[in-house]
Amino acid sequence: MSITVQTFDLTDLPGLDEGPVEWQRERNFTEILSALINRSIHWSPFTWALGRDGASRMDKVVATALEAVADVPDGATLTVGGFGLSGVPNVLIQALYERGVSGLGVVSNNCGAMESGLAVLLAAGRIARVTGSYIGANKEFARQYLAGELEVEMIPQGTLAERLRAGGAGIPAFFTPAGVGTQVADGGLPWRYDGDGGVALASPPKEVREFDGTEYVLERGIRTDFALVRAAKGDRHGNLVFNKSSRNFNPLSAMAGKVTIAEVEELVEPGEIDPDEVHLPGIFVQRVIALTPEQAADKKIEKRTVSAPPAPPASAAPPASAARATVSE
Repeated sequence: MSITVQTFDLTDLPGLDEGPVEWQRERNFTEILSALINRSIHWSPFTWALGRDGASRMDKVVATALEAVADVPDGATLTVGGFGLSGVPNVLIQALYERGVSGLGVVSNNCGAMESGLAVLLAAGRIARVTGSYIGANKEFARQYLAGELEVEMIPQGTLAERLRAGGAGIPAFFTPAGVGTQVADGGLPWRYDGDGGVALASPPKEVREFDGTEYVLERGIRTDFALVRAAKGDRHGNLVFNKSSRNFNPLSAMAGKVTIAEVEELVEPGEIDPDEVHLPGIFVQRVIALTPEQAADKKIEKRTVSAPPAPPASAAPPASAARATVSE
């Protein structure tokens, strides 16, 4: 996507001084134009500048992770990218932990593992609700859920992916066959336990409708206050490239957030990423932080496996010298 900005003079706008004018926005180019039309100025961590010389720039890079998450309040909702331990925005999650933010509503495929990722916030009691599709081997997740300390909405993995994509695409809801005839559609899934084995809060029933002889359940798109993602490469405009399985949920999570913050392993200048290689356009990203080489290289392995050495053949042929000795005897 390319945008051409025509040179024009802003000095005739009331309240604006002569010369280049800078303002910042949290959303997209359409809203920037709306702000110009309405003569209103708003602030956010990236700058769009327009001046008499026709120059325009949009630099979304923030100096530190703490600065990037500085406005995330208690009780905020956020989508978090990652698949297992791949593509998890660990640096941004650690910054949230250091800020002491609590009461968070998190949407993520899983909720961390091996004391990393979202497991850091979970163990500290900072997460109030999780929407996800996989608990896995996270024993603390299971303990909090069964003890009634954590509200959990479990969703089929493909449905979760589509709910995130739909939210980011402006689609309020959609129909899917996944979950029809189960508690996913009928309701009754335990969202929160009472700590004594009983269900304190259960999922409500959802609308089921028939299309061409097949029943489908209605699922709502997901939108959150913030999104935290990790990319292998990104530029200052927020265009991102993901590596292998980290691409599973990171682009969808980025789309679903109203304010998306990306940590990138490699920061490049605008134009250095081939447009055909961009996995997520910068229109979905509001803030970018560049990781240090040490942070980029810090990648854990959830389950390390080592292959056994191959066994020798069961019936190896004897060497030629041994065969000749047998014949001579």
